[in-house]
Amino acid sequence: MADFELSCGLPPGPDFADLVELAEQLGYTRAWIFDSAPLWEDPFVHLALAAERTTRIGLGTAVLIPDQRSAMAMASGIATIARISGGRFRACFGTGFTSRFVIGQQPMTISALADYFGAVRKLLAGQTVNLEGETARMLHAGGIAQPRPIGVPLWLSVLGPRGAALASDVADGVMGTPHTTLPTATIASGTVLDPGEDPGSERVREAIGPWRVVSWHTAYLRGGAEAVDAKPGGHAWRTALEALAPEGERHLLTFEGHVTHLPDRDRALLEHIDVNTMVGNGPDVGRQLERLADTGFHEIIYTPSGPDVARELRAFASVRG
Repeated sequence: MADFELSCGLPPGPDFADLVELAEQLGYTRAWIFDSAPLWEDPFVHLALAAERTTRIGLGTAVLIPDQRSAMAMASGIATIARISGGRFRACFGTGFTSRFVIGQQPMTISALADYFGAVRKLLAGQTVNLEGETARMLHAGGIAQPRPIGVPLWLSVLGPRGAALASDVADGVMGTPHTTLPTATIASGTVLDPGEDPGSERVREAIGPWRVVSWHTAYLRGGAEAVDAKPGGHAWRTALEALAPEGERHLLTFEGHVTHLPDRDRALLEHIDVNTMVGNGPDVGRQLERLADTGFHEIIYTPSGPDVARELRAFASVRG
């Protein structure tokens, strides 16, 4: 049986620092914060607040989106959290699947991600880089920031052989499919049942629903009407969405409430969602986590959702004893 770290993933918002403080008390290894400017507040602000209120729990980003900040602004933000957290910070970057789709753009290319990632790493190391045709370097004076080099682990969220190859060359870890040489993390949504609770209960569906309906959103944006209509309830969901906006603005609604809230059209999908994966009593969920770890994951990031995230964090922490 593989050992693994149990962490949690949360959106940046008014409750983030409170929930990270609770996660530390419950024994979670790390709290990862989401990043999507069209959907949530700024992650660096909330990471700073959480770092000030905790002493042990690690902090991470799941995941930073390069084109939302210049490489210099990103390096400065990372340096700030590294200092405030006392070395508890880990920064993970991705191509911006959701955050770019919601504003009508495609995810970044692997090559663009590689260039950006390399520039940030060099800046944190105190090296001079070329940014938009001009030389640049972190110029923070002594006492203004940590002296360079700033040793923050830098991870990548990538899939496929090209992503794995890039990670092998430049990253300290991976969020995605198990990597052959690097520590790998994955996310998991779910809920631990109350004694005697039915897995198909309204509470369960509301708790896991914000994550489980995402496959309908993704099907629509990647495959259009045909793809989402092939899913249970997909045609009715699409019809309800398309009635709200003209074709050129529907991407603004597709991910509305992404992984945190359920618009009425999404709530109608709850009867079709998976209520078996990572849903069960404590021992059952624990066994599912162990099976996931056995496939090669070093860290499992639990992403609670629904109306009572604190309850979800407490219940899920119990599966590790």
